[in-house]
Amino acid sequence: MARKALINKAKRTPKFSTRVVRRCWRCGRNHGYMRDFGLCRICFRELANNADLPGVTKSSW
Repeated sequence: MARKALINKAKRTPKFSTRVVRRCWRCGRNHGYMRDFGLCRICFRELANNADLPGVTKSSW
């Protein structure tokens, strides 16, 4: 879990566009973030394995 201070800091509008911090909407993690889903890799895997993300299937070959 991210600290509340860091989450509040990320919500503010940055002075420059490159300073935007994108965080997972579920846990607040900022590393391993996927823009398409708005999730970090860990939450993405949990939701995909539970079939909670529509259109996402586990690959097998």
